[in-house]
Amino acid sequence: MARKVREVSRGETMMKRSLLFLGVLLLASVAFAQSKRELNNDGVELYKAKKFADAEVNFKKGLEKDPEMFQGHFNLGDAYYKQGRYDEAIQSYKNSLQFTEDKENQSKVYHNIGNSLLKQQKYQESIGAYKNALKQNPNDLETKYNLSYALNMMKQDQQQNKNDKKKDKNKDQQKDQQQQNQDQKNQNKDKQQNQQQQQQQKNQISKEEAQRILEALKNNETNTQKKLRKAKGKPVVTDKDW
Repeated sequence: MARKVREVSRGETMMKRSLLFLGVLLLASVAFAQSKRELNNDGVELYKAKKFADAEVNFKKGLEKDPEMFQGHFNLGDAYYKQGRYDEAIQSYKNSLQFTEDKENQSKVYHNIGNSLLKQQKYQESIGAYKNALKQNPNDLETKYNLSYALNMMKQDQQQNKNDKKKDKNKDQQKDQQQQNQDQKNQNKDKQQNQQQQQQQKNQISKEEAQRILEALKNNETNTQKKLRKAKGKPVVTDKDW
């Protein structure tokens, strides 16, 4: 008995091809999603093992596949934070904010930004970040504690700066006083030296004056000798013997 030939319309063929194409796209999409998810999960495992640099690499690879993945940016910020790269951490946290509207996520992001700023002793900025976190989640006790800590640290820092300025002012005043005392000593020393020089100048005579004195002494001596010679040559007068 002859088998019936099943006729397939052209439209049915096109439909099968479309379904096949959609199936391939779906599988590719699933594989892509699994790939970026696996990279992120592997990064989390490395992070938990305190291999922060390796975790960073995985998070970056995951973001290469999906640049708009909130968790990828957030986790990368955590990896930077643990390596002490606070500026990079803050930038990654800020990037993650673009890809979430969830208040809980936003609160976590601002909380971590505040922590990064606190590590850099940027107390005023960290306080602002913690306040933003509490706007999204007013009941977060950890953020409240960190906010209180940041406020206290800022107060201590301001007081320390005030004390340092006071110390610097006192040091400058002492330095100025020491300089004034030294200047006064130098002036007194110069004055004393000038007085001594003037006195020495008074006591000293010029070469010309010394020569005149010597010549005068010589002349006096000559005159004295002449007088003596005259006195020796004069006859002695005696009384007459009457």
